[in-house]
Amino acid sequence: MKKVLATFLTVIMVLTVLAACSTSGSKPAGESSGDTGPSGGKKKFAIIFKNTGNPYGEKEMEGFKQAIEELGHEAILKAPDQPTAEAQIQMIEELISQKVASIAIVGNDPDALQPALKKAMDQGIKVLSLDSAVNGESRMVHINQADPERIGRVQIQAISDMIGGKGQIAVLSATSQATNQNTWIEWMKKELEDPKYKDIELVKVAYGDDLRDKSVSETEALLKSYPDLKGIIAPTTVGIAAAGKVLIDKGLKGKVHLTGLGLPSEMAEYIEGGVSEWMYLWNPLDVGYLSGYAADALVNGTIKGEVGDKFTAGRLGDKEVIVDVGGTQIMLGDPFKFDAANIAEWKEVY
Repeated sequence: MKKVLATFLTVIMVLTVLAACSTSGSKPAGESSGDTGPSGGKKKFAIIFKNTGNPYGEKEMEGFKQAIEELGHEAILKAPDQPTAEAQIQMIEELISQKVASIAIVGNDPDALQPALKKAMDQGIKVLSLDSAVNGESRMVHINQADPERIGRVQIQAISDMIGGKGQIAVLSATSQATNQNTWIEWMKKELEDPKYKDIELVKVAYGDDLRDKSVSETEALLKSYPDLKGIIAPTTVGIAAAGKVLIDKGLKGKVHLTGLGLPSEMAEYIEGGVSEWMYLWNPLDVGYLSGYAADALVNGTIKGEVGDKFTAGRLGDKEVIVDVGGTQIMLGDPFKFDAANIAEWKEVY
């Protein structure tokens, strides 16, 4: 009898110890032991740019990272070697498997990314585009640098002033599928319909694919095919810098004029040297930064990407979601003019 009682007491003690261990290793209801649980720990916010080796993209991702880290979360920065939709799709799939909270993407194609991005949204990942939009079915909201109409029209106005309102001009764009580039070019063409531009001829839209070597080759081809060319508009930071180098190398300062969208740090020598009298851009750091805060607002439910939604974007202040073709957007601001009077100051910034 004593042996049975001893065995019974031993069993009771073991069960008590196991219960204690189980209790000490658990979390109260609603609390997570991981970094991304509902307790409010760090979440992963991803951004995918068009391709590597693009200084504009590097600044955009830097701004995104700054915003996400200000908000106490982790930023994942990704970009494929080549600016293709296929490469971005693979990255989207990888991010889905990592269960990120949000994906912000600079689209290489407005439509080809849709199945992958819809898959991400179906799994609860908040998706937004920036800079170069994906279609409205593929994202919740788009972050726009500036009014596309004003960007397109101002570049025609600029080149017209430079060439005296007369002569042949060409556009050196990024990829043929880049939605932002195509929208700006459409507005350029609309501006050219004004009778005051009757003596200006747009001879070609060339595509350098945002690759420096190809942009150089396309610029050289334009100069060879159109020996009377008077002006080039390059609404891409890679393209305008490549075109500036070609014009210097060929001694065409003052003969072929250049404007577009460029990084002050890359275009300073061409503006100071008179190859490009002036050009435009916005701050890509701010584009990325705004995207980071918008992504956080989507994840937190502060905004849903619907017209009228409002949130505070850190140092950029209050922002509002407005209508966009096929969806909604958040506007950063107006394009800024860089010329010989201010380029020395801005080239030290970005």
